[in-house]
Amino acid sequence: MCLIAFHWQPGAEQPLVMAANRDEFHARPTSALGWRDWPAGPLAGRDEQAGGTWMAVGHKGRFAAITNFRDPEAASGTRSRGELPPAWLEWEGPIDEFADRLYADTGQWGPFNLVFGDTGALWIVGTHAEPAPVSPGVHALSNHLLDTPWPKSIRAVRRMEGWLETGTGKIDGLLDLLDDRQPAPDHELPDTGVGRELEVMLSAPFIVSERYGTRSSSALVLGPTITMAERTFDATGKTNGERVFSWKRDA
Repeated sequence: MCLIAFHWQPGAEQPLVMAANRDEFHARPTSALGWRDWPAGPLAGRDEQAGGTWMAVGHKGRFAAITNFRDPEAASGTRSRGELPPAWLEWEGPIDEFADRLYADTGQWGPFNLVFGDTGALWIVGTHAEPAPVSPGVHALSNHLLDTPWPKSIRAVRRMEGWLETGTGKIDGLLDLLDDRQPAPDHELPDTGVGRELEVMLSAPFIVSERYGTRSSSALVLGPTITMAERTFDATGKTNGERVFSWKRDA
């Protein structure tokens, strides 16, 4: 994932609502959202080049989503970051212990953020951020720290707040939430060390370009009923597939 907007409200009937865009090279082979290793495995897309995934949820509501952290000077790592969401779903110990162990061993992976949890707890950890529980409210996570005020993150938060205010709860609205293709104006661009031309392209919540762009949008609602949806796009930004999965959460 390269942009995630979410509302975390522990104790609510639907404690987590999330919308996310995955930006990637169009040539990188990918499998669409589906159940992996049924019946025990998670619901996730799959990166067919390195294995793993960018977002996954289990039958009981345990989930994880990952973003890259933009640091041009960082080492690329020896293992795929896509291993990390399934690692959380397979973990059998306390959530804070998972976070601490991962943080102590981040050198194996390129720079990343991992937001993960279940219906009762939500944490974040990464190569540039110590493990911490996420506070209630609306948040955005892109390729920097949680709630870094990049233009795309600010716009994503506003759109999530608007979706929540409508009260419709429609999954289509969550999938539409990050379909915002307008780059930020020059005076709002961050300087992340990749050059102005690339900063402009990457500043849009939804990226359209010939070689690299938004490959899919995902939506996740955790509650007594779990719903996860994915909408995929071609290199022109045109929708070429959509899938919705919904089930009663296992006890």
